[in-house]
Amino acid sequence: MEVATINFDRFNALKDEDAHARIRAARAKLGDKAVLLCHHYQRADVYQYADLTGDSLKLAKLASETSAEYIVFCGVHFMAEVADILSSDQQIAILPDLAAGCSMADMANLAKVERCWRELTEVLGNPDELITPVTYINSAADLKAFCGEHGGIVCTSTNAPTILDWSFKQREKVLFFPDQHLGRWTGYKQDIPLDEMLVWDPDQEYGGLTPEQIKKARILLWKGHCSVHQMFQESHIRRWRMQHPDGFVISHPESNLEVCKNSDYVGSTEYIIKTIKAGPDGSRWLVGTELNLVNRLAEEEKARGTIVEFMAPTVCMCSTMQRIDPQHLAWTLENLVAGKVVNRISVPPHEAEMAKVALERMLSVS
Repeated sequence: MEVATINFDRFNALKDEDAHARIRAARAKLGDKAVLLCHHYQRADVYQYADLTGDSLKLAKLASETSAEYIVFCGVHFMAEVADILSSDQQIAILPDLAAGCSMADMANLAKVERCWRELTEVLGNPDELITPVTYINSAADLKAFCGEHGGIVCTSTNAPTILDWSFKQREKVLFFPDQHLGRWTGYKQDIPLDEMLVWDPDQEYGGLTPEQIKKARILLWKGHCSVHQMFQESHIRRWRMQHPDGFVISHPESNLEVCKNSDYVGSTEYIIKTIKAGPDGSRWLVGTELNLVNRLAEEEKARGTIVEFMAPTVCMCSTMQRIDPQHLAWTLENLVAGKVVNRISVPPHEAEMAKVALERMLSVS
């Protein structure tokens, strides 16, 4: 007989200390049947329970190598999709709160990308012969599948330069989505002129570009961005450097071009962590990435006398990932103990197959 789902309403009103007690009890009962993944941006009261931590791709790969039946991903929707795609048929990917999405990923959807492809066909002829579609891993599974079907590929913030090189070896142009800033910074570092990297606005006909502009462009940058990293400004860096001329500035490449150009170091979340931890004792850092990660680094580096500061003057965190709280985690785990899977993330088979093609291309190249 099917086990009834434990209703979330019973957990929503739990006090935090009660939720934490129930998380610990449920995890003890589940043992190795479940692996708990936490992205670097996850809130501290959930992050403390992680079996594995890291960025989205690293976590999905590590989880697939475990024997755990349940992969509980404390991140956002596209991350759990990647975990489902890369894991075995015997593993089940779960997102504790289905409302934990990614605003950047939502800025590019399949309907708009397919419309873009049709419009490019009208201007250029067969885009499959001229354009390599590249999607940032921060995107939905159906967009990864689109890239798989059209000879394209997936990239991360770490391997984007390698992926861009590969893409230009296939075809003369690149359609890069959904984050324009990562695409622009990567192209800029490879000496592609800014006037050959044009923004494609999916809400305008032909992306708001003329046929001549489309023909000239080497990279078409989707009009998308991260709501967290768009908060950082060049003025924040200038003001900080006046006070701390010997300090270091490090930023994520989802930040705008001027922020990246004025930073001493630019790289992924993993790169930011490793670079700061390898820095001199007693050094001072201004960091342009998500607040939970910066706060965690600041606390960890205190013992070395290293000061880590957040770049923006206003609070800026990944608000959608914040939705995964102790109450949702307790609810998810207690349902697993009771034999019921809630919030399973299951990518349709054909979509998963083609998305995996694009992901495996990336893994083989990088």
